[in-house]
Amino acid sequence: MGRSYLVDDLVEKYLINLQTVDLPFVTGLLIGQIAVQKDYVVLAAQTPQREKDSQGAVSNGSAAASSLDGIDIQWVSEHAKQVSQMLPGGLLVLGVFLIHPPELSKEAQNMLRRLLFAVEKHVSKGRLWKVTEEDVSERVMLQICSKTRKAICRTFDVLDPKSSAKPADWKYQSGVSGSWQALQCCVELDLEFPVSDTSSANMDRCTKEGLQKWAKQIETSLCLINGKRLADNFDVTAGLKKNAKANQPTLQAQILIPATGLGAEQRSTASVQACSGVLALKGVVHCRAYVHTSKPRAWQAVEAIKRDVMNTVSCRTEMLFEDLRMNEGAVGSRQPLPLRVFASVPSTVICVCDYMFPDESTADVSERFKEMLDCDIPEDSIDTSQEAAIEKQPNINSEECMDSVTPEVPVEATKRQKPLRPYIGAAVAAGVALLAAALSLLYLGD
Repeated sequence: MGRSYLVDDLVEKYLINLQTVDLPFVTGLLIGQIAVQKDYVVLAAQTPQREKDSQGAVSNGSAAASSLDGIDIQWVSEHAKQVSQMLPGGLLVLGVFLIHPPELSKEAQNMLRRLLFAVEKHVSKGRLWKVTEEDVSERVMLQICSKTRKAICRTFDVLDPKSSAKPADWKYQSGVSGSWQALQCCVELDLEFPVSDTSSANMDRCTKEGLQKWAKQIETSLCLINGKRLADNFDVTAGLKKNAKANQPTLQAQILIPATGLGAEQRSTASVQACSGVLALKGVVHCRAYVHTSKPRAWQAVEAIKRDVMNTVSCRTEMLFEDLRMNEGAVGSRQPLPLRVFASVPSTVICVCDYMFPDESTADVSERFKEMLDCDIPEDSIDTSQEAAIEKQPNINSEECMDSVTPEVPVEATKRQKPLRPYIGAAVAAGVALLAAALSLLYLGD
């Protein structure tokens, strides 16, 4: 039996509207959350059209309806990467869809397979966290006939290049994410990366290597939920009323990273490295994650928030160096990283995010939401205060916090705090940012 997909009826309405678009075919992404027995699809976003070339032709969508050769696989893959950067922990690009005329039905399945594998390869490139045995590697492709509106849903194992299509169950339902559980936390950064020279390419490489080591610390760190260490299989929604019409209280998470000092029984080794400077990454980042409410386990919530921590830091540093390369800039003594901003998706409890550089405005963010997610979000609804408000918060990653944590694992539900406005995040692509943090370059003497 294949996988089951529970799809929000807003996605159904969106796909029906796309069938009236005056294009020979339409490609796009399916966004949601993976569970053990079923997956949840809460958003769909068509691939934006490329700008016209010098001859006035659109390079990715105006090919003749007799062929799908006009689909630019690289363009769709880049769109997927951009969208994945807009998603908070727990949400990801689940697959791709293709709306096509009936005469292209046979060709469509082969094209969808190529798109699916290309998207997964591009999205996972440079990712800091490692895939585990618990991760589901099946991704979905949805094929829709623009005339008959018949939909065919299949899955492929994207970790197996030789995998064949498997049938999947596609069901629409209202309010799929209405009662999802939100988590949030603030993580303080105080990282240093030695660099051999101060070229942007070398600093980018050294930063990525340093972040890989830091990511291992995040993966093995202790995570508290509402101040308690929960057993892996503990239901994080225990004691909550699972009412899709009521906002769930946001769970407060803490990521406790051990100090670099080793215990007396451990031996340390020292190494000497020649370098001309040190890159210091300092500040505080705001992170969010979401888990479904079908008995979500504590380990799933912990994994979701940890991955959001790693994703948002990696994404912002990558954006900074890409911006420097495009504008032929150089890292000064202090370089602010983009600010993470959030916005609720209309008619849902989901919140998406983007990254805003100091010279950008909420109008730029709103425009990217429209381009990447095909979603109209007013400027005045974009929340830019989250990371700006956490600069004065105390360090939550200190060794003192580790010392105060008891190893006992509670079996009862924690007392819930006063409900906060829940967010189901998504990180917008074309402008990822990380404020409340800054990248500094310290030059060393000869």
